[in-house]
Amino acid sequence: MIYVFDSSSLIDLFKYYYPNRFPSLWENFDALVLERRIISVREVRNELEGHGDSLSVWVKDHHEFFPAPTTDELNFVAKIFKVTHFQALVKEKEWLQGKPVADPFVIANAWALEEGCVVTQEVKRPNAAKIPNVCEHFGIPCLNLEAFMENEKWRF
Repeated sequence: MIYVFDSSSLIDLFKYYYPNRFPSLWENFDALVLERRIISVREVRNELEGHGDSLSVWVKDHHEFFPAPTTDELNFVAKIFKVTHFQALVKEKEWLQGKPVADPFVIANAWALEEGCVVTQEVKRPNAAKIPNVCEHFGIPCLNLEAFMENEKWRF
């Protein structure tokens, strides 16, 4: 399985799992990054740059982790937005301020991969335009950070 990380999961990972306290977690994480089994997308990088912490330093040092979308992915983003309800993935404030919006690109990247799975801290809510709702609609696997660790059988 290839895991496509959303901003929220990377933020939580760097916020709660200190490298000096969880060295084996970071060894496992780094190994999956090197194997390209954990990836993300350029829009996540754009959301996280300038975060002002160890995560933004990591982001700056790992540009290859955040590739630009392919044509197929861009076409799938358009397909997501054809569902009127999912247009709410882009908040009006983000739209007006020109802020990066990674959610549809994360979903599209996982869709484009043969064994893609989204990793996000967002929670599915009835009638919401959240990543898990969109993934369910299109049949794309979606896990939170803890479920990802369980899926990989990580124990610390």
